[in-house]
Amino acid sequence: MRILFVGDVVGRPGREAVRALLPVLRAELAVDLAIVNGENAAGGAGLTAEIARELQAVGADVVTNGNHVWDQRAFAADIERLDFALRPLNLAPGNPGRGWLVAKGVLVVNAIGRTFMAPTADDPFRAVDALLGELGERAPAVRILDWHAEATSEKLAMGWHLDGRFSAVLGSHTHVPTADARVLPGGTALVCDTGMVGPRDSVLGMDPAAIVGRFRDGMPRRSQVASGPVAFNSVLVDVDETTGRARSIARVDREVAAAA
Repeated sequence: MRILFVGDVVGRPGREAVRALLPVLRAELAVDLAIVNGENAAGGAGLTAEIARELQAVGADVVTNGNHVWDQRAFAADIERLDFALRPLNLAPGNPGRGWLVAKGVLVVNAIGRTFMAPTADDPFRAVDALLGELGERAPAVRILDWHAEATSEKLAMGWHLDGRFSAVLGSHTHVPTADARVLPGGTALVCDTGMVGPRDSVLGMDPAAIVGRFRDGMPRRSQVASGPVAFNSVLVDVDETTGRARSIARVDREVAAAA
């Protein structure tokens, strides 16, 4: 089974790049399942039901989220009607939506880190362990975790924690692709961060001027999604469907010209 995981989609430029490239990559790479992180797809902050369905319509089998999942207020109600959309598994009890689903015979889980992140999240290590314990023999052999975290140490720790129990632990959140993609000894594919689908000439997809100014003087500024060529960052994981062990993981990075 070949699984494509697409990094955080940023705003309209990111969505347009997904629309242009995802159907092409699905055919070119013989992708069986495509997972897209959409937590920044609505103007760079959050997700809406309309945008989630837009991503699904162009080839996303599952849409995952992260710390910006509730930035668009209506999404807290809308997510209940989107059976292909996830929010982090380890959010505090009472959060709407679901943290895992099975798509095309694959268990897809979304979890969020706690180091330099939202302090209200529950322990992600215990949350994933509890899920596996709950599912038991009902858990599919092929298991993918969108691991939405800041610190590379926490990301690596989760990879080693789940080595041999998940097919892949795929990092999201920092928008900066890392060069550490590999398969661990137990058969778990790991990458600290997949990257983003967003404007290349930016700070994490946002216009540099406001971000640089904020770093220089600490004053609040309204930031907006940048323009220009769009980086499309993703990883392709090849998994043995019988054992659930990853055979390989490879970066799939492209660039889309700026919209006219």
